[in-house]
Amino acid sequence: MSKTPFLRNIRQTTTAIAPPTPEAVALVPAEDGAIAVADTVEEPADQAEDDVEMGLLDHLEELRMRLFVALVAVLVAIAGCFVFVNKIVALLEVPAGPVKFLQLAPGEYFFVSIKVAGYSGLLLASPFILYQIIQFVLPGLTRRERRLVGPVVLGSTVLFVLGLVFAYSALIPAALRFFINYGGDVVEQLWSIDRYFEFVLLLLFSTGLAFQIPVVQALLGALDIVTAAQMLKGWRYVVLGAAVLGAVLTPSTDPLTQSLLAGAVAGLYFGGIGLVKLLGK
Repeated sequence: MSKTPFLRNIRQTTTAIAPPTPEAVALVPAEDGAIAVADTVEEPADQAEDDVEMGLLDHLEELRMRLFVALVAVLVAIAGCFVFVNKIVALLEVPAGPVKFLQLAPGEYFFVSIKVAGYSGLLLASPFILYQIIQFVLPGLTRRERRLVGPVVLGSTVLFVLGLVFAYSALIPAALRFFINYGGDVVEQLWSIDRYFEFVLLLLFSTGLAFQIPVVQALLGALDIVTAAQMLKGWRYVVLGAAVLGAVLTPSTDPLTQSLLAGAVAGLYFGGIGLVKLLGK
């Protein structure tokens, strides 16, 4: 029996695998018995793009620097908002209508100004804080997870702003009208400036956070953790949870405000189910 075909196969195999390449290759048997190099095998979507190894101390140092930069950004934003705090306060007093505010203790309005500037500065610096968080976790994400970062950030930002608008234009005026009309012919409406802004700021930010529900649903669906059908099965618990959430998140005890927020939470949840369905999950 001739050894020529066997030797030719060995040479072909050596020639096929000799050139080094940075890309992943696969060896498959050819028609004449030789082993040939197949087309480039794509890296799995679940593999992280950056394989640079960093020690624990390096991670902690990077985290420390990003936290420091984010803190500086927050302080600068708070200082800038404090310069215009009177205009921000006047804007937040609009839903109260004709109600007069009192300073019941020395320095009460000063501390209210600091509180309003702090919330406003944190809101203003939140995109930069989010950028620092993304830059810290991005190297450890897979290709599939990286593709979700942009839509999640954009959707979360838009929904948070919509939550603030909904609270400012619907929830807060409804709650204040209830309190003004209830006993309005018996007591004069003179409110503490500090208590009023505790009410307004808490309702604004809690509503903005509640509006993140569709983003969480879309993220869970995109990662194949929960399907739209599974979300729809628990609609009874969602309605009950929305009522409880509306009671917890609203600083007032009036049923109108709680009902509005609970209805918004339930509507957002069912809207999130529709979004997950559109994603084919």
